[in-house]
Amino acid sequence: MAALSRVGRRALSGPLSKGNVVSTSRWAKHPGPKKERIVILGSGWAGYALARTLSRAVYSRIVISPRSHFVFTPLLASTSVGTLEFRAAIEPVRRIRPAEFHQGWVRDIDFKRKTVYVEPSTRDHVGAITATAPVSENGHFEVPYDKLVLAVGCFSQTFGIEGVMEHACFLRDVGDARIIRLKVLQAFEKAALPTTSDEERRKLLHFAVVGGGPTGIEFAAELHDLVHEDLSRLYPDLMRFVGITVYDIAPKVLPMFDKDLAGYATEMFHRQGIKVKTEHHLNRIRREGDHLMMRFPEEKREIGAGVVVWSTGLMQNPLLKKLQDKAIDGGKTIARDPRSGGIITDQHLRVQVDSPASGDGGRTTLPDVFAMGDCAVVGGSSLPATAQVASQQAVYLGRRLNKGDLEYVPFKFRNLGTMAYLGSWRAIHQSSGDGLKGRAAWILWRTAYLTKSMSIRNKILIPVYWAITWIFGRDISRF
Repeated sequence: MAALSRVGRRALSGPLSKGNVVSTSRWAKHPGPKKERIVILGSGWAGYALARTLSRAVYSRIVISPRSHFVFTPLLASTSVGTLEFRAAIEPVRRIRPAEFHQGWVRDIDFKRKTVYVEPSTRDHVGAITATAPVSENGHFEVPYDKLVLAVGCFSQTFGIEGVMEHACFLRDVGDARIIRLKVLQAFEKAALPTTSDEERRKLLHFAVVGGGPTGIEFAAELHDLVHEDLSRLYPDLMRFVGITVYDIAPKVLPMFDKDLAGYATEMFHRQGIKVKTEHHLNRIRREGDHLMMRFPEEKREIGAGVVVWSTGLMQNPLLKKLQDKAIDGGKTIARDPRSGGIITDQHLRVQVDSPASGDGGRTTLPDVFAMGDCAVVGGSSLPATAQVASQQAVYLGRRLNKGDLEYVPFKFRNLGTMAYLGSWRAIHQSSGDGLKGRAAWILWRTAYLTKSMSIRNKILIPVYWAITWIFGRDISRF
């Protein structure tokens, strides 16, 4: 602890020395001498679950993230159409007590000094993270650590397609869900105006989903339920103009499911009037009046849409590249996966480093630094970028650190299955054993997400909101 207290008295050196730097050791409450400081970067599935799992008696937990909340991502599609309210899908990080939380962007890490350099980010943060936050020259502070866990996740990838950043809606945070809900309801209000032509109504009420993975499919299904269970009663004359289309670059949607279940999903969508267009390559989105125009080489004309939801593609956090490009000690660099760009760890989630010109043969462990979630590649083999993987890694690392037996028990992923909601109280579920579809899969889908919710509060709120929606319908207020 003496070494930690000296950090606050030292002048900051290195890449952030020009800024107005403050050390948290000047004002933060210090743990007792028997507690180690574990700094966790990120408040997603990996970071938040780890902070909850670590023993408060053994460790002093410090979480750093630009978001002050954890998002239960499988329920975002439900919140975007009003089946659930937004707060039922989030958990404030500060409820983890007595953990310490700093809202900010990590700008650099000095592994030799065991110090994290952070830029505050207390301004409102709405929507998916698609680029780095602007760098300011003032207000940086440093956070010392004994152990460091990188759980920064991924950013949304746009592949440089024109207009995606400016006009498409993402679905990775509650801010995204709120934007989508407002835009959908706004499209119906604009279409209902007597001055709107039928051609314009057809464009405004066409909802396009780019990406045929579980997120895109579930959003299309939830939107179908909203339109046909609630909005059809309020806007009966507009129903003939409504269209929902899922576009995907692959030959089929839901590639992680077997042929039978993916075919069932496509047939279910066909019966509900949701179009599925595979092998379609979006190359531009532009605004034209109140609606958007999409260009696909496979189509002979531009396609109009009132809302475009982008649910495909992930890119690594730019912080990873910055850390991987810098020399740590004697020219060593953090091991990078050539395919995904993620940080390579061993089977115990410890970050690996490569010696100069030695390749994998000279790979060693970076002391006291771990990585997990979407930003990590365990043992050189990629696992799915899912909440299931990240949460299992967090629980594993937390328990192993609590017991102090990290060396003896490697991480092993247990696939509990994949689920997707298809609308009209139907779903599909696939596990290593078999597949399940229809109403039974929908019951399993809801039961699994309810039991996996982090807090008792949300375990109560979620079924309450489901019941309210079933009895009174979805809330269509715009505010």
